[in-house]
Amino acid sequence: MATPTPAYRVSLRIDLPATTAGASEIVATAAGTGALVTGLDVAASDGGSLVVDLTCDTRDSEHRTELVRVLEALPDVHVRTVGDATFLAHVGGKLEIHAKMPLRNRSELARIYTPGVARVCKAIYDTPAKARQLTIKKNTVAVVTDGTAVLGMGDIGPLAAMPVMEGKAVLFKEFGNVDAWPVVLDTTDTEEIIRIVKAIAPGYAGINLEDISAPRCFEIEARLREELDIPVFHDDQHGTAVVVLAALINALKVVGKRIEDVRIVVSGVGAAGHAIIRLLMAQGARDIVGYGRTGALHAGDVAGMNSHRKWLAENTNPRQVTGTLQEGIVDADVFIGVSAGNILTEADIERMADDAIVFALANPTPEVDPSAAAERAAIVATGRSDYPNQINNVLAFPGIFRGLLDAAVSEISDELLRVAAIAIAECLEDDELSPAYIIPGVFDHRVGRRVSRAVYQAAHEARDGATGTD
Repeated sequence: MATPTPAYRVSLRIDLPATTAGASEIVATAAGTGALVTGLDVAASDGGSLVVDLTCDTRDSEHRTELVRVLEALPDVHVRTVGDATFLAHVGGKLEIHAKMPLRNRSELARIYTPGVARVCKAIYDTPAKARQLTIKKNTVAVVTDGTAVLGMGDIGPLAAMPVMEGKAVLFKEFGNVDAWPVVLDTTDTEEIIRIVKAIAPGYAGINLEDISAPRCFEIEARLREELDIPVFHDDQHGTAVVVLAALINALKVVGKRIEDVRIVVSGVGAAGHAIIRLLMAQGARDIVGYGRTGALHAGDVAGMNSHRKWLAENTNPRQVTGTLQEGIVDADVFIGVSAGNILTEADIERMADDAIVFALANPTPEVDPSAAAERAAIVATGRSDYPNQINNVLAFPGIFRGLLDAAVSEISDELLRVAAIAIAECLEDDELSPAYIIPGVFDHRVGRRVSRAVYQAAHEARDGATGTD
């Protein structure tokens, strides 16, 4: 049974008799349904009765309905209102704009707007590069989506994807001090998306592509990187890959294995799987087999493949393994899943090598039950917050963009991403590592600073190397 989660937090306003026993019964009844009671506050009292606010974490919408039903069944208890805390957090959106400069008198108006602003416009017209210093272009990223591949939901369209993009913008600000804004596009046409992003690019310092389905996302990213002079980053690919590599670096330390020696199985060869495999290879991995819906990718069968899948088939799987994922996982040291829920069992994990590492990252339902996998594997990680070792992209993208914007560079190489992954991994000292602690927590504010510094330095080294300067 799923555990209660803040994602389904509910706030109930309840009338009940003004007795200690009455309040205790409310709490006990809620807990009896499996809800996690997080607060009970008195909102009003008239002597003979109380109005209380009961806050609980529940498992899902059905559990919330059950909670209300059992409370209503108590004598002299009435549930006035039921508030979904998650929905309340989104009312009116999660973003707003604040002016950085005060506007209190005509003098300030003259500097911020007319007539003084004309001088700044003229300066940018004469020297366009000054826009980076004199406008929000210095620190603003567009979070661009068409809503075709939203995590755990798939193709839900741009309007329904908007809350995710808003949340992404909040994370940019909180963990990287980068201003970001959602740009949701009512088109799935590759060429049109490219044209639109190019058209809005002058107002931004970077583009973060989000939740765009494969294989279109590959071409969109590649073209925009080639045709724009600002960094373009597809977080579903590269953010995921960076955090996976960081976690794997530390997991291998815990089990005493080297990335050059281990057998790695990757389930899911779309955008995330492709980027993960490329970055693991950049770190030195030699034996990686990718699995799609039809089985192992190998060089002997590339007919009809898109160019990205064909590249994987021709550049991985050195033993030319064929067959199903269940067959291929036998004796594997590492399993990385970015595919679908419940495709493996505890028995499959048992057939892996000793001290196996399992990253079951499908969300919200992992490829294998994490608790069952932990019975057989040495280390288990998921994309969920209710298990140890959460692989969360927020550890990567804010710091990466902070470093890129500070360095004023546009190129995002595999080496830069590899450096970012190492910076995340090194946030934990070797003596801190354990099977349940291979990756920093999402609220570890050291991570963004270290990643940004590492990216800034790597970007400068790459630029100096390209120009031949010391």
